[in-house]
Amino acid sequence: MAFSLLGLFSCKANYTDLDINGFSSKIESSTPVRLIDVRTPEEFAEGHLRGAVNHDWYDSTFVDKVSAAYDKNAPLYIYCRSGKRASEAAAALDKAGFEVFNLKGGYLAWTGAGMPVTKYEVERFRTASGKTVDITLIKHGSLEIRYDGLSIQFDPVSGLGKPTDYAAEFPKADVILVTHEHGDHLEDATIATLTGENTTLILNQTSRDKIGRGEALSNGDVIEIAEGISVEVVPAYNTTPGREKFHPKGNGNGYVLTLDGLRIYVAGDTEDIPEMSDLKDIDVAFLPVNQPFTMTVDQCVSAALAFKPKVLIPYHFSQTDITPIPGRLPGIDVRLCDMR
Repeated sequence: MAFSLLGLFSCKANYTDLDINGFSSKIESSTPVRLIDVRTPEEFAEGHLRGAVNHDWYDSTFVDKVSAAYDKNAPLYIYCRSGKRASEAAAALDKAGFEVFNLKGGYLAWTGAGMPVTKYEVERFRTASGKTVDITLIKHGSLEIRYDGLSIQFDPVSGLGKPTDYAAEFPKADVILVTHEHGDHLEDATIATLTGENTTLILNQTSRDKIGRGEALSNGDVIEIAEGISVEVVPAYNTTPGREKFHPKGNGNGYVLTLDGLRIYVAGDTEDIPEMSDLKDIDVAFLPVNQPFTMTVDQCVSAALAFKPKVLIPYHFSQTDITPIPGRLPGIDVRLCDMR
């Protein structure tokens, strides 16, 4: 009997339950956020904790997918609806070698306490001085960057399966950056909704001609939009024969945003162009993988190797299978986020 009891206790899961305050404190200080919502995709879409990634506990490959997405050198923070599924998931992940913290009471306890939630995935980063940068992955080519009280929007459009009432979910933008004039990147009505009294609108010349307002910048321009915040305009175009018509050279803009030393590259619609080898010290890169209009998976890998960002987030990928990318870029933190 003593042997059996010893065996029983040695198999006990070793994860940690945290109350709302403890859990909130942990994820606020975690860099990067390694927060997992183990509910179904349908539940996740209705609202989730800011920064959470969805891995459904009911998926038979749950542990394999989490193990492929995260290393075991830093803890995971998980939650479900009320606690049962997350407890089971925490035990399984503990057995797989992860350190796990579980939100006691789950999503219901969190929302019941009036804690913030979102409909989108959010990636969190820190600047050189420790300030928080939250990048909200809205959909397709649309991003919001929240930094030091400022809201910076990239290519805001409605539709494409997104909630369309931006005013209800985002503040008036301090800066709006538009890469080019295609309808999945430029939408006058959504820009108008996000525009306040002090909003700065930056776009390429063709987009400026189309909507009749904003400040047109060209490849090579550099401006400071606030103290410690600069924008560099870089090329974005197609190179493959037959694709040049989609995004001709000299028309579209990519942007490198520098926030207190943190450098974020949003490529716009482009292939793996030679100018990417000129990019330096990129912390976070958004590269489009939407063949045949932007990059193939091979081109995305080639582009990343050209300038070696610390973090790569493929975006604008529609139905393209991007799952092979992480395995082909050792040494680069590739994050596969759902922006379809």
